[in-house]
Amino acid sequence: MIQRSATRPLTALLGCLLVALLLSPAAAAAGSAETRSPARPPYSLLHMNVCASGYAGCYAGTEYPKIVDEVVARIEANDVNAVTLNEACSGDVAEIAARTGYHHRFATVIYRGAPLACKSPEGRGVFGNAVLTKEAIRAAEDAPFSVFSGVEERRWLCVTTARRVDVCTTHLSTGGEAPGTANATQCAELTAILASRGRPTIFAGDVNRRASCAPTGHWTLTDASAAQAPGIQHAYGDLAAPVLEIEPTTYTDHDALVVRAGLRR
Repeated sequence: MIQRSATRPLTALLGCLLVALLLSPAAAAAGSAETRSPARPPYSLLHMNVCASGYAGCYAGTEYPKIVDEVVARIEANDVNAVTLNEACSGDVAEIAARTGYHHRFATVIYRGAPLACKSPEGRGVFGNAVLTKEAIRAAEDAPFSVFSGVEERRWLCVTTARRVDVCTTHLSTGGEAPGTANATQCAELTAILASRGRPTIFAGDVNRRASCAPTGHWTLTDASAAQAPGIQHAYGDLAAPVLEIEPTTYTDHDALVVRAGLRR
């Protein structure tokens, strides 16, 4: 008679249990942890020039209100902490904030000595620049630059969030960036404004130039690889290890910038 080992059924049972454990969803998740994509940096910003006034030649391409829908969709898809908008309308910005749950501040740009009412359609508020943030806004300030070219004032806007990060934007004058131009003067003033913030700062805007306005100690990222109007939208900051993504847009004449960076301790 052949004697069967009493330990073989136990061994087989343990083997089955081990296989089941290895094939379980929890084990699969744990086993794939090393192959997961790394976590996104903790701070992010979306910048868009939305050409929304109703006066500029690019406005027909916005197919209003599709440009508003596009901004909302990009905010939601990227889940950013902050948004900077140039050539925006105050009513549209309020709608975007309401639809996304973001806080917002708006800086009205003076045109021919007065606020410019957006048109086509009317009732969308006035023309200017905006910052929207996921975190509450604790303070905001804006002011015009000392000079501008033509009839459109140029103005900067900065907010301080509850996270103690300052978010800034502006739209500088056209007409060239050579020394002595309005754009060059505005650039120098923007450099001083960003250098004086005293908190972690991130900036994005349409600066209408290729040379940087970033202060010493700040990095510079640009949309030089964009399909539309490359090189003149910039992002500056002193957050850690920034990464820039360019997103093609459908309803405006500038591509979108998405900046992700770490927060310094």
